[in-house]
Amino acid sequence: MAPPPPKSGAAGLLARQLKEMQSDKNLPGISCGLVNDSNVFEWEVMLMISDDCKYYGGKHPTPPPSAHASHHQLTPSPTHAGANFRANLSFPQSYPLMPPTMTFLTPVPFHPNVYPSGAVCISILHPPEDDKYGYESAAERWSPVQSPETILISVISLLHSPNDESPANVEAAVLWREEQKEGGKEFRRRTRRCVRESLGED
Repeated sequence: MAPPPPKSGAAGLLARQLKEMQSDKNLPGISCGLVNDSNVFEWEVMLMISDDCKYYGGKHPTPPPSAHASHHQLTPSPTHAGANFRANLSFPQSYPLMPPTMTFLTPVPFHPNVYPSGAVCISILHPPEDDKYGYESAAERWSPVQSPETILISVISLLHSPNDESPANVEAAVLWREEQKEGGKEFRRRTRRCVRESLGED
């Protein structure tokens, strides 16, 4: 039997980046694989949020886990208490010139920068062009030097520190602002419910 033809272009790059991420021992809390082994353009990821995250972490701080598995092995550490959020990364054929899209699966994090549908709104996933509304510079948006690793690290950072300047979820942004200024508790209540759901407790 003849060997399969080598992957080229975007497919080859994605296959290499996936392999590198799965073997990297310095990526705590990130697990990734393919939704379907025959399609390297569709990834499934799990973000295991560290326990020190104010809204999506656990109640009892423990060292964050490190997981690198194929799509059928996305299993969180039993000692992990923070949220376990699953998401899909969908890469275009024009990758890396154009960015992928990232969509959280149920339960969707209640967050100012995540649409209720699960779609993530973050500068690094926006096409490499100037923002006509003036919220972002071209340097903040996607460029071919970015990678799936930098995307996921940026999203984890966003879960730690929401950006309410141009919210994707207006209700979440309003409640988050209320908590920052007036000590409101509804935002925290909603995020804690997301954490429990992600851990199978609700």
